[in-house]
Amino acid sequence: MAGGEQRLYAHSPGGASGVWHSLEEHLRGAAALAGRFGGVFGAGQLAEYLALVHDVGKGSCAWQDRLRAVGVSGGRVGVPHKHAGAVLTEQYVRPAVCAAVVFGHHGGLPDMERLRDELYKARPGGSESAGVEEAIRAVERIVPEIRRSSPILPPGWLRRLPKGERQLGLDLLVRMLFSCVVDADFLDTSAHFAGAEVVVRDPVDMGALVERYELRRAAFLAGRDPSPRVDGLRESVYEQACAAAAGEAGVYVLHVPTGGAKTVAAGGFALRHAARHGLRRVVLAVPFISITEQNAGVYRDLLDPDPGSGEPAVVLEHHSGVDLDDEDVPVGGDALSASEREELRERARTARLAAENWDAPFVVTTAVRLFESLFSRRPSDVRRLHNLAGSVIVLDEVQELPDGLLAPILSVLRGLVDHFGVTVLLVSATQPSFWELSAWRGLERKAVIDDPEALFGALQRVDYDWRTGDDVTLESIAGEAAEYPQVLAVVGTTRDAARFHRYLEEASSTGRVLHLSTRMTGAHRREVIARMRELLRQGEPVQVVSTSLIEAGVDVDFPRVYRAWAPAESLQQAAGRCNRDGRLDRGTVIVFSPADGGRPQGNEYKAALAAAAKFFGPQLKRPDDLKALDAYYKERYAYQQGGDPEAGLGAGIQKLRRALDFPQVDRAFQMIDDQRSVPVVVIRQESDREHIEAAVAQLKDRFRPCGPEVLRSLQQHTATLPRREAEKALKAGLADLVTGDLLLWQGAYHQERGLDPDEPESAEMYGVV
Repeated sequence: MAGGEQRLYAHSPGGASGVWHSLEEHLRGAAALAGRFGGVFGAGQLAEYLALVHDVGKGSCAWQDRLRAVGVSGGRVGVPHKHAGAVLTEQYVRPAVCAAVVFGHHGGLPDMERLRDELYKARPGGSESAGVEEAIRAVERIVPEIRRSSPILPPGWLRRLPKGERQLGLDLLVRMLFSCVVDADFLDTSAHFAGAEVVVRDPVDMGALVERYELRRAAFLAGRDPSPRVDGLRESVYEQACAAAAGEAGVYVLHVPTGGAKTVAAGGFALRHAARHGLRRVVLAVPFISITEQNAGVYRDLLDPDPGSGEPAVVLEHHSGVDLDDEDVPVGGDALSASEREELRERARTARLAAENWDAPFVVTTAVRLFESLFSRRPSDVRRLHNLAGSVIVLDEVQELPDGLLAPILSVLRGLVDHFGVTVLLVSATQPSFWELSAWRGLERKAVIDDPEALFGALQRVDYDWRTGDDVTLESIAGEAAEYPQVLAVVGTTRDAARFHRYLEEASSTGRVLHLSTRMTGAHRREVIARMRELLRQGEPVQVVSTSLIEAGVDVDFPRVYRAWAPAESLQQAAGRCNRDGRLDRGTVIVFSPADGGRPQGNEYKAALAAAAKFFGPQLKRPDDLKALDAYYKERYAYQQGGDPEAGLGAGIQKLRRALDFPQVDRAFQMIDDQRSVPVVVIRQESDREHIEAAVAQLKDRFRPCGPEVLRSLQQHTATLPRREAEKALKAGLADLVTGDLLLWQGAYHQERGLDPDEPESAEMYGVV
């Protein structure tokens, strides 16, 4: 080492003190955290060792000299340091594939061929061997326990699995260990740069949360207008959910019609079950951002401490989808110079510390965030996974899970239940037939509701009408809807929503025409939903057009609802916004098929529509007929499988998981079409400018790493665009890159339609027609 033996460092100076971060301190600090995380699922010693050796490679002279050279300037060290820890892991850990955890702690989990090649380079005689041996010798002097007298074995359950299932179990174990190590590394590093202590929340008293939930629920019910027709049924649902919570861990089904108070019942079950079995947290995953916003608000009211108490919040809302791990610039890279691309890469490396890790007692997130994290290879996605161990996972509106990914989704859920102390609650009015599929064959189905069919009959509150034919258009339906003072229309795409809103505005005489879609920021959507509810409560005119985001979890009650033709579960969810509280004898739901309407593309959606057309419609069954729904799901899955029970539904991803091909699994597991939506931060109101610009500046500053709270604070100011449109907006100068794929919008924002697809500043420049 240049200048003789010197103290080894892990990171350059951070915090107000300007203190360097010693390598010994970092390795021991990360190891202690990872051991704590892994101990929850019986792999504490294994996780601790992997974290202890993850940065051993930083002990080489080349790495230390380069760190000192870049020093306070914060430049990139650029010297590989992953091989030494990977070699130690191969030597002392069984199975040796756990070396992937150490090798991938910055760049992501590798495939096995890559791992073998890199380990070969690190062994004696290999191209990396000299630096590896030098680093191990240097670190061994200060952390001697990196050398062991005996190997560390995996949890016993892995060895007991049948041979055909062992690789899938190993895949999940490696992911959970990777999560422990990466989160521990991020937390220890972030604390250093902040000049603060590492903060990890202690487990909360779930019994106390149950008591708070009950008291506030009682107060909420006492303060709301009674609904005599449905209140007793909702109370019965809640009582059955609370009683079922005393059961053993496993997979539970809460099958309740729309309007049956599923949200509150699911929370009651989850909290009681966690208290009964000593579980650490509840993770609620929903299909749409709008539902996280609403449900998080409901649960905050029921669970968060009183203002001014000084207690930390109980409920964490997380739906930010910012990609911080892509080695290439995710959006707009072809328009940047080499230096600009490198600057953005540096920003993303620092901003990874801001990734969410779900360290809260009650997490409300989206199914996309949950499952893409479970199948990702990327550090900032995976860091949160260990916090699923010892939890209740509630999958709200579970029917929205994509058919083409059911095999891996159901497989990993079963693995979490069997080996990581997880209970899963499936919540829906349209429960899919998952137990027909091989991944859950033989798994016990624990029903929460005694007689769903009777409950559905008692809660039937609407009649269906159908509009078909070439003369049915968005404009014709908007003209018809405009005749009714309180009406909701749900359409298939954000573009259709914007156009329907225009038609409705032109035809309406109420002056109260509202719009909802993900092209609006979170705060904007919340304002619209609040206004909608208030107008409905007062009996005032209000006419609304929305994408499907309103269908699940948004508690509104219209006398008349229009729904563009869609799969059966969407028709029923739309109907749940009609006569929801049963104050009318019957509400009216009109299902229409607009000749000029759009709908999501893809074979899965087409298969669902084909199956729906076979069972539901004029002279066919209602979308809430349970027997028809069961047959519909079986038909739908058969379309996906093409007659082969083991084909389709994501079976190819299962093969990749068995091969431990983490990069290919990551690429294959995509829950969102159109190559993902891109998050766009919008300064909608001048009063928000100072906060947003300060948060954006911190994310851009690679010398000032931040924690998850910065991205969290931008969620309410974020809308989404299809990637295709985001690329064009960047080229047109309508947006700037912040970090990862997060954009800051510089263009117009419509006061009602948000990022209106038909009203950009220059349609020609923007390229959207």
